[in-house]
Amino acid sequence: MGKHKIEVKNLHYSYPDGNQAIDDISFVINPGESVGIIGANGAGKSTLLMLLMGIILSDSGKIIVGDVEVSKKNLSTIRRSLGMVFQNPDDQLFMTSVYDDVAFGPRNYKHSEEEVKLMAEKALELVGISHLKDRAPFKLSGGEKRCAAIASVLSMRPNVLIMDEPSSALDPKSRRRIINLLNSFEHTKIITSHDLDMIMDTCQRVIVMKEGTIKAEGNAMEILKDEKLLDSCGLEMPLSLQNCPICNMKYR
Repeated sequence: MGKHKIEVKNLHYSYPDGNQAIDDISFVINPGESVGIIGANGAGKSTLLMLLMGIILSDSGKIIVGDVEVSKKNLSTIRRSLGMVFQNPDDQLFMTSVYDDVAFGPRNYKHSEEEVKLMAEKALELVGISHLKDRAPFKLSGGEKRCAAIASVLSMRPNVLIMDEPSSALDPKSRRRIINLLNSFEHTKIITSHDLDMIMDTCQRVIVMKEGTIKAEGNAMEILKDEKLLDSCGLEMPLSLQNCPICNMKYR
């Protein structure tokens, strides 16, 4: 896990309507890092994730994972290295049982059924939902669905986990569980979120995006304390770093 460096070099992407979503972006994510990508709606975060996964391909520039460039001919190799958990777990869970969803990836790569069983059960154990393996995904809670979606990616044993809004629509207890779960993984992690408190709790480094460009990059705590920078990018400081409206003391 975490063996592959990700290099993004002078990346450009425009949608068919001419809207430039990514404008000359470059950065490096080193093995084992946990990096948050933040920005207001329309900043280009989701487009960047789709480019990293090869769901869409850039107009120019390069994305290199390890020593493999993201391109149409290399998509199978790239998707063995990168595993993406979508914002909405219902987009990822489609089988009749949690086990079959988690086993789907290994089966698709033609592992033996014995290997599939080992890979699926290990992934379910890692996220703590082995007891739910026979449940239908549509009967799970939001937090359970999120864990099942993560397990369906972990079963493929990727080097890099890419998470799109992992705390979205979760209750506080489920949100905390996901944060603790992410912090327990040794994988390289790329996390996009509007939940900047969660980013602060899970990421060592932050990349701030605005209108398809990178406006700042650096230590997570330093970036997330920079109220002027965040405000200029349509963001607010994490709630835990803001002053309490009653006593005027900081929460953290």
